[in-house]
Amino acid sequence: MYLHPPLLYFLLLVPPCLAAGGSWSMLLPSIGISAMHMQLLPNDRVVMFDRTGFGTSQISLPNGKCHHNKTDCSAHSVEYDVASNSIRPLMVLTDFWCSSGALMPDGKLTQTGGWGDGFRVVRNYKSCDTCDWQEMQNGLNQPRWYATNQILPDGRQIIIGGRDTFNYEFYPKKSPTEGSYSLPFLVQTREPNNENNLYPFVFLNTDGNLFIFANNRAILFDYSKNRVIRTYPTIPGGQPRNYPSTGSAVLLPLRVTNGMVNVVEVLVCGGAPKGSFINALNGKFDRALDTCGRIRISDQNPQWFMEIMPFARVVSDMLLLPNGHVLNINGVSAGTAGWELGRNPVLHPVVYRPDNPVGSRFQVQNPGTKPRVYHSAVVLLRDGRVLVGGSNPHDKYIFSNVLYPTELSLEAFSPSYLDSSSLTLRPNIISPKTRTMVHYGQKMVIRFTVPGPVDLHSVSVTMIVPSFNTHSFSMNQRLLVLDNANSTNLVRQSYYTVDVTTPPSGNIAPAGYYLLFVVHKEIPSPGIWIRIQ
Repeated sequence: MYLHPPLLYFLLLVPPCLAAGGSWSMLLPSIGISAMHMQLLPNDRVVMFDRTGFGTSQISLPNGKCHHNKTDCSAHSVEYDVASNSIRPLMVLTDFWCSSGALMPDGKLTQTGGWGDGFRVVRNYKSCDTCDWQEMQNGLNQPRWYATNQILPDGRQIIIGGRDTFNYEFYPKKSPTEGSYSLPFLVQTREPNNENNLYPFVFLNTDGNLFIFANNRAILFDYSKNRVIRTYPTIPGGQPRNYPSTGSAVLLPLRVTNGMVNVVEVLVCGGAPKGSFINALNGKFDRALDTCGRIRISDQNPQWFMEIMPFARVVSDMLLLPNGHVLNINGVSAGTAGWELGRNPVLHPVVYRPDNPVGSRFQVQNPGTKPRVYHSAVVLLRDGRVLVGGSNPHDKYIFSNVLYPTELSLEAFSPSYLDSSSLTLRPNIISPKTRTMVHYGQKMVIRFTVPGPVDLHSVSVTMIVPSFNTHSFSMNQRLLVLDNANSTNLVRQSYYTVDVTTPPSGNIAPAGYYLLFVVHKEIPSPGIWIRIQ
């Protein structure tokens, strides 16, 4: 049974664990912009951007290009090449401040909405050495600012909500006349003068419906019939978790067994209590929330189970790691999202181990040195590191005489599985080669090596979607543990094989690019790219 008595909530306060590992490295002291949005692409490059309204950035556009006003010839988007640790400026005309997006099945980033002249714009970026943003005016029916995108089983994106936009639409459109569809849930969860339901947490359930969490409650939604299938209990305590009380959320790893996923769980952590936004505007910075709520949305009678984090946190980021752990990184412990409204940066990342016993799931990591507050961003890289950038709580670039200066640097956090003590346990994939095409329900033989002794019963294979990260939420984020039926074998004393079956359908794994890892004793290999269709 998954039911937990409500009193257990009060029993889970445990002293924070000592720092358990992980390390930080500076990659570039400046990329010229503050990385508010990030997306890893299937050629190991990362697109990053902030907003065109920040003023002149510290990186120029190439070849004499300028924006419409001709007074700003600086870039507000860059492409970072992981292999060469270098950046290239990109040209964008419309403002994609507080926008959304997802990686399409063909590996192209399709990015939607923003502010002002960017409200209804659709932008596409297909990476190459000379490629640039392609912008389509009026690609959306409605203005989308603080909306959330999710890739669907048919390969399209659904775009949900936005400020004063209580509906959803699809991209690409099936016809020029396809419109938007009302979503009353977004009206019901909105609070006067303090929305607390922007950037809703959206996950594709394995039945093809959408789990949508906004403010302090959630629904299971059939977008094809525009109807609510299920209303989940309000998260205990009733405190808001969405912008500007910005917590974070993940869909916990989906374990595929015999072509099915029997357990689907969502984890929601952090946020800020009711009234925090107005209080912060008036100079009172409330303590952030220190609770996580976990719910099995696949249960017939789903209930929230609450846990206490080692640190209170708002505007932090939760990221799925290749071994199925959850990294909580960045953020502050007081205030809310919004210009100048956060205080007390939390420098220690925390790893959440969802399969550990209750009371031993949170593990504090070694701290960084740079505050990453409002408008920070993170993505997982193929080598297992976490790219960390951004932090700008101001309406322009400000580098001095403020509590938290605009941050242009780019760092990497290396989780403890990359510590030197784990080298002998770390697998390396020999085949298939990266960028292999696979199909649903396909049998795959994965060959890998491990430098030291191998526990054949401690090998698994995971697949992760490269997510679009902004404002403390990684859209489209998803991790699958593939069915391997304990079929790991030693071959000729030189390498090992593990037989796996790819996911059975687009409901479980929407078509597109994934990072595939072999995991041995919780130590992942470097990933390879695969494309499922």
